[in-house]
Amino acid sequence: MSGFLLRGALVEYSGEFLGPIPNLVVFQFNPEQLARTITIPTPPEPVATNQARQSEPHATSTPPTESFTVTAKFSAADDLGKGGAVSAIPRVFGIGPQIAALEKMVYPAGPLSGLLGQAIDVIGDALGMGGDDKKPERAIPRQSLPRILFIWGYTRVLPVRIKSMTITEQKFDAFLNPVQVEVQIGLEVLSLAKTSSDKIGYGALTYSRGAKDAQAILNLAKAVELAADIIPF
Repeated sequence: MSGFLLRGALVEYSGEFLGPIPNLVVFQFNPEQLARTITIPTPPEPVATNQARQSEPHATSTPPTESFTVTAKFSAADDLGKGGAVSAIPRVFGIGPQIAALEKMVYPAGPLSGLLGQAIDVIGDALGMGGDDKKPERAIPRQSLPRILFIWGYTRVLPVRIKSMTITEQKFDAFLNPVQVEVQIGLEVLSLAKTSSDKIGYGALTYSRGAKDAQAILNLAKAVELAADIIPF
């Protein structure tokens, strides 16, 4: 189809089923590049035996991890030029709503977590009864971060954790709302086991690995044709 363009996106989801989607950020302009880093774990130390120290250079207890960085750009110019209801939000807030949705993906959901921590502090102080100035250490409640899928075309649908986010607000309107922003996002692909409670993330990871395996097989078919040029016998 002429003019058809897939857009990358970050999708926040919850539960075992993809819906309703609590948050979604579609890249207004697809990033021009995607820098990927595959970190290979260090092989285990040699194992001491009665005969000799033996090592397994090809053995590992953990698989490689993948992380990448994308730079997303947002501008209110496109929506402002459309007029009507589409341009109403950027006229009032600029592109603040898109950036707010993006930032929401790195914070625990809801304000209740902060209130819970304060309540635990108060209860702990009351139980101390003021007899000892040294307060017992209390475990900090764990907070659930949003579950995120990074979608980049048909073959990459990956469960990720947002490691970093650098927001550069470049232009503003008369009310100092940002109207042009560049966001550098650092992402880490999650390693999920089949027993993970994150069924959607595991399914996405399995799908993407299968797509990569299929492409590797296609490359093998091409490599066979070139084998005669590299094998001398």
